[in-house]
Amino acid sequence: MSLYDYGRILLRRGWIVVLLAVLAAGAAFFFSRQITPIYRASQVILIQPARNDLGLTEAATRLMNSYQIYLNSSRIAQQVIDNLQLDMTPTDLLGDVTIQSNRDFLTVQIDVELQDCAIASDVARVWGDQLVVYRNTENQRSRLEDRIEAIPVDNPKCPTSTTPNVLINTIAGGILGALLGVILVFVLEYLESSTVRRRDDVERALDLPVLASIPHKD
Repeated sequence: MSLYDYGRILLRRGWIVVLLAVLAAGAAFFFSRQITPIYRASQVILIQPARNDLGLTEAATRLMNSYQIYLNSSRIAQQVIDNLQLDMTPTDLLGDVTIQSNRDFLTVQIDVELQDCAIASDVARVWGDQLVVYRNTENQRSRLEDRIEAIPVDNPKCPTSTTPNVLINTIAGGILGALLGVILVFVLEYLESSTVRRRDDVERALDLPVLASIPHKD
């Protein structure tokens, strides 16, 4: 078939495409609104050597993975729970927390995803404080010029929700519905391809031009 034929089919059955797009977009919007939003709060801790020394910087870099392991533990999770009086177990809380260390920038990032944005911010802040307290304790055993400080970059604020994204889900639902509508249109056209309704159908079936036709009598 030519592009003209495809366009004619879509024009004739376009209402199916529009209907499915609207229904899918509406369903995606409705179900997205029913999902409880999840909020993410992040706390970044800067690891700062006391002096610009290659040896001390290298030592701080080698400790980055240790900080990540230290923070990603049930003991730290329990301390955060006790501090904030949360009704959770350490295992449950650890499932909502992601801790990553960056050796290039000497930072440790703590990401917390919870249904309550204020609690997510508090957990990220208190979790980061555990590393600050740990470094302060370690620094008491070192000379001033050999200390490695843990400094919170900023206080985590009540974030915007990360899921669900109602707008994106609605648009994606509409696009998916439209694609399904186009597929359905051509499936219906294929199933009815053997049915002769118009002059074009006769020419396409016989591969011969129609020379004349009998007009329809009312």
